[in-house]
Amino acid sequence: MVSSVLCRCVASPPPDAAAAASSSASSPASVGDPCGGAVCGGPDHRVRLWSLFQTLDVNRDGGLCVNDLAVGLRRLGLHRTEGELRKIVQAGDKDLDGQLDFEEFVHYLQDHEKKLRLVFKSLDKKNDGRIDAQEIMQSLRDLGVKISEQQAEKILKRIRTGHFWGPVTYMDKNGTMTIDWNEWRDYHLLHPVENIPEIILYWKHSTIFDVGENLTVPDEFTVEERQTGMWWRHLVAGGGAGAVSRTCTAPLDRLKVLMQVHASRSNNMCIIGGFTQMIREGGAKSLWRGNGINVLKIAPESAIKFMAYEQMKRLVGSDQETLRIHERLVAGSLAGAIAQSSIYPMEVLKTRMALRKTGQYSGMLDCARRILAKEGIAAFYKGYIPNMLGIIPYAGIDLAVYETLKNTWLQRYAVNSADPGVFVLLACGTISSTCGQLASYPLALVRTRMQAQASIEGAPEVTMSSLFRQILRTEGAFGLYRGLAPNFMKVIPAVSISYVVYENLKITLGVQSR
Repeated sequence: MVSSVLCRCVASPPPDAAAAASSSASSPASVGDPCGGAVCGGPDHRVRLWSLFQTLDVNRDGGLCVNDLAVGLRRLGLHRTEGELRKIVQAGDKDLDGQLDFEEFVHYLQDHEKKLRLVFKSLDKKNDGRIDAQEIMQSLRDLGVKISEQQAEKILKRIRTGHFWGPVTYMDKNGTMTIDWNEWRDYHLLHPVENIPEIILYWKHSTIFDVGENLTVPDEFTVEERQTGMWWRHLVAGGGAGAVSRTCTAPLDRLKVLMQVHASRSNNMCIIGGFTQMIREGGAKSLWRGNGINVLKIAPESAIKFMAYEQMKRLVGSDQETLRIHERLVAGSLAGAIAQSSIYPMEVLKTRMALRKTGQYSGMLDCARRILAKEGIAAFYKGYIPNMLGIIPYAGIDLAVYETLKNTWLQRYAVNSADPGVFVLLACGTISSTCGQLASYPLALVRTRMQAQASIEGAPEVTMSSLFRQILRTEGAFGLYRGLAPNFMKVIPAVSISYVVYENLKITLGVQSR
């Protein structure tokens, strides 16, 4: 039944709209659409879609709810879990009434088949219109998972869907040990969009885009990456890339901290003047003050964030493998808050080390000892509240912009492959990260000033709200963005360096690049 409604316009063009209208004027199929290259929108095809819609609409109310799809698909010999069916309805429900009317059903199938075609072309390495066992092995190898040819043939031959007691669905229907486009489409058509791994693989929003900030969304790994232990190699590669990237851009980072703390209307520190002042005070080596602890905290923060994110996904996710964007935002923000809470004293140390004068401290341990002796344990959590509050706008804006750019590219430019290429990924990661920083920057500035209070002569104890009011009163709204220029200057080199180092470290660690 499902196969019979799919587009056959490649083999034979659909009848023209006028002929279809005269033969079926009483049904929704009388309105014709051009094919458009996805699910055919021709009038004859709409007749068949209408027939499928009526079959699935078991309660005859003109809409497909989760229960309708469950019962209707079961009658057609297809088993889907309730979570999968809920995602189908959510993906196509434009008017948010909890069900799909006929037009929403048609649009969902059109969008879904377009994505399926992109994935099929990406998997079809030989470009012969068929996927065989070797191509499945290659695709999984690109994910960092090695399987035997026998295992690949089992994947190819049949896939068990739904619960472990559910029916077995054969994707290779004719027993040729290859999958052509029709078999691929028929099997996946009424699976939710989130079950398409290739698009997720290429577009995974990864922490390899390290810009030296601490509010990034945690990395996500596939089930295979977690089961085979590839996840820790990715984390090691990402940590090494972050260390190199942060070291290369450390002078700009230190300049940003100095401008956040010391720049004002009376002391209008510029970029060139700031560098000159740092070199004059402590030599060229002073440009890297605070970088040691900034690199040192990468490992514990990444590990804690990853473990916390896995736990948060279990708490907030309806499906742990395919979180929706708002679920990722909640899980990522909570994981970031846990990781930041754990390593926050290192944040305070990094700020104090970046602001120190020549000879003030002999090292990180000496700095920590003096802060503890003079200011007490509470000093290691100064600026904690604005730091926690900054996670939400950063992660939210970062994710939203990235998803928007991803979807725009896929809709406009994804013709032959879902793979966007390195430059598109770098551009999307850079733009989304920059927008996230712009949204959270005032909170980051207030956090830095609170961390630095004791290092400024005569600086009074202030709260977050009073510091906001003081900056607005004395410096205006512009004062909340002191140091923004060097911060933005480091984004593109930081992203580029971290990506290049990450790819090379992956090869060294045995994780094959895409």
